[in-house]
Amino acid sequence: MKRFTLFVSLIVALSLILSACAPAASEAATEPAVTEAPAESQPTEPPAPAVLKIANTANITTWDPIASFSTEASYLANVYEQLLRINPPGSPEAYTPLLAESWEVSDDGLAYTFNLREGVKFHDGEAMNADAVKKSIDAAVERSGASFIWLPLDNVEVVDDSTVKFNLKWAAPVDLIASSLYGAWIVSPKALEAGAADETFWADGKSYGTGPYMVESYTPDAEIVFTQNTEYWGGWNDGQYEKVVVSIVPEATTRQQMLEGGEVDLATALPVENLATFESDSNYTVYKEPSFFNYLGFFNTLKKPLDDVKVRQALSYAIPYDDIIAIGAKGLGTQSYGPVPAGVFPWDDSVFRYSYDLDKAKALLKEAGYENGGFSIRLTYASENATEEAFAPLIKDSFAQIGVDVTIEPLAFGQQWELAKTDPANAQDMFLLLYWPTYSDAGADNMWSMFYAGAEPPYLNVTKFNLSYWKNDEYNALMDVAGAITATDYEGSKAKYVEANKLLVEEAPAVFFFDTMAVFVVPNRIEGFKYNLNYPFVHFFFYELRSVQ
Repeated sequence: MKRFTLFVSLIVALSLILSACAPAASEAATEPAVTEAPAESQPTEPPAPAVLKIANTANITTWDPIASFSTEASYLANVYEQLLRINPPGSPEAYTPLLAESWEVSDDGLAYTFNLREGVKFHDGEAMNADAVKKSIDAAVERSGASFIWLPLDNVEVVDDSTVKFNLKWAAPVDLIASSLYGAWIVSPKALEAGAADETFWADGKSYGTGPYMVESYTPDAEIVFTQNTEYWGGWNDGQYEKVVVSIVPEATTRQQMLEGGEVDLATALPVENLATFESDSNYTVYKEPSFFNYLGFFNTLKKPLDDVKVRQALSYAIPYDDIIAIGAKGLGTQSYGPVPAGVFPWDDSVFRYSYDLDKAKALLKEAGYENGGFSIRLTYASENATEEAFAPLIKDSFAQIGVDVTIEPLAFGQQWELAKTDPANAQDMFLLLYWPTYSDAGADNMWSMFYAGAEPPYLNVTKFNLSYWKNDEYNALMDVAGAITATDYEGSKAKYVEANKLLVEEAPAVFFFDTMAVFVVPNRIEGFKYNLNYPFVHFFFYELRSVQ
C-alpha cells in the first residue's frame, strides 16, 4: 500500500507542474486517470493431506501388541516394529534391519547379539533402547499368544543402551524368530507397565510403537484412522500417505463396489468369481501368489478304526483333492506336500502326495479288515469358515463311495478346539483346520505344533494343536535333531525335516488338502506394493505405498 500511495502522489505533482506550464485552455483540463492498485494476492491453501482409503475384512481382537494373535496384525505391522523383517522368498537379502541395524551369532548358535538403531523413539516419546527390547520380549515370553516361539530363549541380556543379547537354551534361529508377525513387537515400556496395571488400557486403539504410523482414532467394527509418525526414523518422501483410513467391511461384494466406485483406493478379499473383471481392466493389476495358509484334516488316531494306518491311508486316497480346490478354494490353491506351505522352510516337493484313487482306498480298507467300509465318521469344521463349509460335503460324498458314512457337524472354532483338546475320547473323528506358521519356519511350527507328541496320552504338546493325538517316536527324534541344528546347519536341518515330513505323510495322521493362494487387486494409481508371503495378515505395508501423481 505504501508503494501505491507514493505512485499517486507523483502523478498529482506531475499534473500540477504540467498545468502551470501549459497555455490556458478554452475548456477545463480533465484530471488524469489513476490506475487502480492490484488486489493483494490471497494466501494459497495448503494441499490436502494425501489419504489412502482401504476396505478391509480384518477386525480387531486386541490392540495389545503382546497379546495379539489374530487378524489385527494387518494393522499392528504398520504401528509396531520388530528387530528385523524377513524378506520375501528369493530376495537378495534374507532380512531388512528394522530396530536392529546389525547382529552377530556365536559360533555355537547359543547367543545372538543385536546392535540397535540409535535415536529411535516410541510414539509416546520414550527412547527405544536395549531395556525396552528386553521388557518387550520378556512380556512376550510371559503372556504372548505366540509365546511358544521363544521356547529356546534362556534370557535377554542388556549389554548397554544400544546392545541386547539373546542367550539360548539350545541353538535356534533367533533372527527368524525375532522377525515373527506375532510375539516379537517392540513396545514402549511405559505402555507395558500401564497395560499390566489396567486390563482395559488397550481397549480404545492406543499405539505405542516405533512404526511409521500411529492410530489416530478407532471406531470398533467400523473404522480405523492412522496418521504419520512424523518423527519416524525412516523419514518420509513425496507421494507417501499422510493418513490411512481403513473401513472394516465384512461383505466382499460391498468391498468390490467401494473399490470400483472410488470410495476406497484398495480393498482386500474381493469375490474370487469377479477377479476376471479386474484382470481385464488396464487400470488394475491382479497379483496371485502362494500364501502361508493351508488346510488339513486331523484323524482321531485314538479311536478305532482310525488307529490303523491302513485305514487312514485309505481315507487319504478317497479325498477328491482337485474338486476340493476347485470348489472350496474356487481354484486358488495347490495340493499340499504335508503340513508345510509352499515357499516356506522346510517345504520340499519330494514329499509324497496322495492322489484321488478309490480303488486303492477300497483295497487298503480290505487289507485292514474293513471291506466295503462299514463304519461312520463324525467330521467337524469351523462354522465361520466358508471354505470348509464348501468342501466338507465333497468328503462325505466321496467316502460314501467306499462305504464310509460321514456326519458333518459345524461348530464355532473355539468350541471345536476346546472339545478336541479336552475330551479326545468323545471328540470328532475328523477335524478340519486352517493353519499357518507363526513365523517363517513351518518345521518349528506346523510340523512341531501339530504333530510332535507330548509324553502322556493324548500326546498334546504345549501348543495343544496335536489334535490327531498321534505319537511316533521316530518322528519326534527327527524333529528334535532338525530343530536343534536349524541355526547352525540350515541344509542339514531341512534334510531332517523333509525326512520327518515323509514319515508323517506315510503314517497319515491327517489329510493334507491344499495350500491357499493370496490375491491382491491394486489400482495402477498406487505404486510400491510388494507381497511378502511371510506376513500373511499384513495385506499392505502403508509405508511402502505411493500415490502416482
